[in-house]
Amino acid sequence: MRTVLFVCVENSFRSVVAEAYFNRYAPKGWRAVSAGISPAQVVHPIAAELMREEGIELGDRKPRLLTRELLEGADMVVVVCGARCPVVHASVEKWELPDPADMEPGEARRVVGEIKRRVLGLVGRLATSSTGAGTPS
Repeated sequence: MRTVLFVCVENSFRSVVAEAYFNRYAPKGWRAVSAGISPAQVVHPIAAELMREEGIELGDRKPRLLTRELLEGADMVVVVCGARCPVVHASVEKWELPDPADMEPGEARRVVGEIKRRVLGLVGRLATSSTGAGTPS
């Protein structure tokens, strides 16, 4: 099983949402995990609410610390935040997304929509590369 690791600061919103979308739409042989450099205590309630609207239950998901083991086990790393995001040494794709944690639900919904759009693009690229027709960029 190949792994995409989504990374942000608190692992409470952007990376958790990206992980959930990826796992819902993952190409065969792929899965996602997520982590942060300074994990929050809980997943942000607006993230849980917006994902529930998508039919994805985050349930008892807890933010997790980014570890060397997670980095070493990842085939691809996607950093989903901006300036405060960690620098990781791996195959990295950077998505500089605004932090929706302090946004109103309508604004946060737009960020979640952008995460979904980018995840679906990544899934498409990985599915294509899995069939030998291309490579992830």
